[in-house]
Amino acid sequence: MSDTESFDPSAFKPLLLSDGAQNRLRTLIAEEGNNGLKLRVYVTGGGCSGFQYGFDFADDVSDEDTLIEYDDVALVVDPLSYQYLVGSTVDYEEGLAGARFLVQNPNATTTCGCGASFMV
Repeated sequence: MSDTESFDPSAFKPLLLSDGAQNRLRTLIAEEGNNGLKLRVYVTGGGCSGFQYGFDFADDVSDEDTLIEYDDVALVVDPLSYQYLVGSTVDYEEGLAGARFLVQNPNATTTCGCGASFMV
């Protein structure tokens, strides 16, 4: 970094949201007719690899949640899930198996075949 460049900490995103996921989220929000909706990403115990990812719409954000904004869409992550998701990318795919949001998690040491569960 040169002397004229400066670090902008607000540019750091602990969880990335792909362009495809952003576009799909915009479509879903428009269909719901509620511009205040955010995509909640969370981790729960279970699945064939130990933990599994979950997605839901959130109207409210608690003080403990992390809000990650991308222009007109946002992700919400609870404090317990945050530690497992830092550095990950939320993506959206459509294929023969259907359409879904998914997490590409560099922290996962093992994942199941469908990519819905993982182990760290």
